[in-house]
Amino acid sequence: MEGTKGLVVVILMVALAPIATAGVSRWVRVPTVVVEILLGVLAGPDVLGWIDRDGPVVGGLSEFGLVMLMFLAGYEIDVPRIKGRPLRSAAAGWAVSLVLGLGAGLLMSLVVEGATMTGVAIGLTLTTTALGTFLPIIRDAGLLPTPLGARIMAIGTVGEFAPIVAIALLLSGRHPGATIAALAVFALLAAATVLLAVRPNPPWLDRVVERTLHSSGQLAIRLAMLLTVVLVWFADELELDNLLGAFTAGVALRLSLTHTPGALVEMISAKLDGIGFGFFVPIFFVMSGVRFDLDALLGDPKLIALIPVILLLFLVVRGVPTYVLAGRGELADRRRELALFASTALPLIVVITNIAIENEYLTGGTAAALVGAGMLSVLVFPQLALRTAGDDATGPHPQGFDAPEEPPGDDEEEVLRDR
Repeated sequence: MEGTKGLVVVILMVALAPIATAGVSRWVRVPTVVVEILLGVLAGPDVLGWIDRDGPVVGGLSEFGLVMLMFLAGYEIDVPRIKGRPLRSAAAGWAVSLVLGLGAGLLMSLVVEGATMTGVAIGLTLTTTALGTFLPIIRDAGLLPTPLGARIMAIGTVGEFAPIVAIALLLSGRHPGATIAALAVFALLAAATVLLAVRPNPPWLDRVVERTLHSSGQLAIRLAMLLTVVLVWFADELELDNLLGAFTAGVALRLSLTHTPGALVEMISAKLDGIGFGFFVPIFFVMSGVRFDLDALLGDPKLIALIPVILLLFLVVRGVPTYVLAGRGELADRRRELALFASTALPLIVVITNIAIENEYLTGGTAAALVGAGMLSVLVFPQLALRTAGDDATGPHPQGFDAPEEPPGDDEEEVLRDR
């Protein structure tokens, strides 16, 4: 019964989040993900106490929500659009960010009185980019089809994929040689999966997929979930982070749809969005709020003062290299927006801090400060970027919301009166 009660409250928070977001949008633009986390904090043990941090039912759903978030992030990647210079530039920027992040993390570990691994964990959080979190924001703003959207996707792809690999190498606790061997085996599997994905589907399979999309069969969605679970399982068997498998599954599925008619791809994408962003992903963010150690954070003024410092470090570690490398080329005048999106971080901060807490690299208070800074980055940086990125947008409104209707002109009033 306790597990059922927690599940009901979590789903209630999931349903309330978009309503609350729409309510506050009259005064301030707040991403739904931030509202979901705040509702989780409210319902969690540090405030109302309606949800337990360790509930087995909601905990399992939350873990799969994170898997779906990474899967959908990989699924949105248009490999042909980002390959070449955008991807090379993003990789070079992340390499610089890794050096800066680890250096800053080791210095911060002296402030929070932690060991070397504390600095490594903090440093890795500074190198992440929240592609899965701001993806709905840039998609709603109509930026995805633009050159700016392609560069943002490249930066976000590297900023989510590379830290996952770094987690396996630096935080797994295994011998580096064993981890590298496991990564090599997984890379071979991923390459084989991608090679199979880019081949045209058999005509009979396309026919069955199209026919079952309008019935209870839903073959395309079932195959997508099968691919995700298999690759996640394989990554887990190799003792790698399962997010690696989820991200790879999303990329492979998108490549498999290369030869599929556009209308069919849009329908499959809408159904996957419904499963992910409609149910599993918001559960992950609500539970992230539930696990947020508010008491530890509020009990130490030093940790509260650390939040703006971490927020500034996001800009220094991720934003500055991105800004510098974008100084040449067709998007030189958009490097401010690119730097702000690159500096936006949250989901992998939650992942890294959870791993670090389990291995006693971080305290709950330090983890809460990092997650709090991540929430502020999601709240502030994309909105600042969209203020000037609207010129490139092809969607309904530069900030992802429908623009207010303008009053009709004189000619339009005459037409309306005639009607």
